Amino acid sequence: MKSEMESSSASNQGEFDYLFKLLMIGDSGVGKSSLLLSFTSDSFEDLSPTIGVDFKVKYVNVGGKKLKLAIWDTAGQERFRTLTSSYYRGAQGIIMVYDVTRRETFTNLCDIWAKEIELYSTNQDCIKMLVGNKVDKESDRVVTKKEGINFARESGCLFIECSAKTRVNVQQCFEELVLKILDTPSLLAEGSKGLKKNIFKEKPQSSAAASSCC
Repeated sequence: MKSEMESSSASNQGEFDYLFKLLMIGDSGVGKSSLLLSFTSDSFEDLSPTIGVDFKVKYVNVGGKKLKLAIWDTAGQERFRTLTSSYYRGAQGIIMVYDVTRRETFTNLCDIWAKEIELYSTNQDCIKMLVGNKVDKESDRVVTKKEGINFARESGCLFIECSAKTRVNVQQCFEELVLKILDTPSLLAEGSKGLKKNIFKEKPQSSAAASSCC
């Protein structure tokens, strides 16, 4: 089946119907940055750990809509965790990544990351996607697909397994998440509001009208 998601050409990048903020979370080394790079630039690299927060923008066409995706890639190390809490604010989609060859990265999603979402996420309808990465290392797998499906069902998440290295299901991961956001009226309304404000700044930009307020 042909993927519905297509990258917009450079000439179209100034115009889009919706702006969505997506957040990637999970332990250090599970492949969040590699997944993001695989999706945004069609390449794979073994990347060094993210320091603080990185982010990339991708323009795509899904279901006849032009979308601008602002995807935030957070550091997995505990010492950066206080830095990342503010990035949950306003996210319409959260991608929870674990490594199928490292069980602790899976259990930490329940013990640490799911609690972070509860604490910091400001969108009640925010769509969550559980992603089991590194399925190219099938012989080293310790977390079964069934365990992933069960956890996703209990947590109300979408679920997919993929490989940033071979690019298996990388496109589908983001596409399924975005299609679900497009299918959620409250998130769609926020996505269109995002066009009128700068989501990269916590405070609105000052204007002459704003400065005249007492």
